[in-house]
Amino acid sequence: MSTAEAAAEDLAMRHSARRLLVKLICFAIVMLFAGLTSAYIVSSGSGYWVWLRLPQAFLYSTVAIVLSSVVLQIAFTTTKKGGGKRGALLTALALALGLAFTYFQFEGFGDLYARGNSLAGDGGVLNIKGTYGEDFTMSRKGVPLVFEDGKYFLETDAARETILNAEIEELWNGSSSYLYMLTLLHLAHLALGLVGLLVMVVKGYLGRYTATEHIGHWSGTVYWHFLGGLWVFLFLFLTAVH
Repeated sequence: MSTAEAAAEDLAMRHSARRLLVKLICFAIVMLFAGLTSAYIVSSGSGYWVWLRLPQAFLYSTVAIVLSSVVLQIAFTTTKKGGGKRGALLTALALALGLAFTYFQFEGFGDLYARGNSLAGDGGVLNIKGTYGEDFTMSRKGVPLVFEDGKYFLETDAARETILNAEIEELWNGSSSYLYMLTLLHLAHLALGLVGLLVMVVKGYLGRYTATEHIGHWSGTVYWHFLGGLWVFLFLFLTAVH
């Protein structure tokens, strides 16, 4: 085997190993969030549950991360064609949009906290601020609650005989905890993606990516697309069931 053939085989093996690693990381993250969303669904039907309106900032963050994914794909295509520095500029734009996503996420957390929803879910369900039916609703074992004259009743309690305020006053707001957990875990994984984008920008400007050697850019792009798709799933999931 010639030196050139050996080098080509070594490069192919390194690329194959990198691709496998990215796939394994994505699979592990999928399993983590599959477990959490399944637990969310089970918990929501097992007792009292608060259904929260998602902050508007989460919609803005969704737009930001979708745009960043589109821009990054264009950056990768440009890099793959040998335009390393142009690809680096586009990657920097994708990074800026990723930072915008992060900003809107924290804006959303601030909105949730201002409405009385904490990460620990403590403080009592009755401390949630907002208009019942618009900002939040509640249910017990899947049966919706109605709110009349400052009192909570089961929807099936037509005579309004049983006031539920005393039962729910000190309840742990599990819905709030799940919402923070899902979004913060995603944000933690996204932080690694932001670091990866920064590395990709630097390497692109330094000419480390070429038309034949760009596996690092490929890995970062695939991981970022995965995180974007995961967030879109979480946003739709929480919009539909939260």
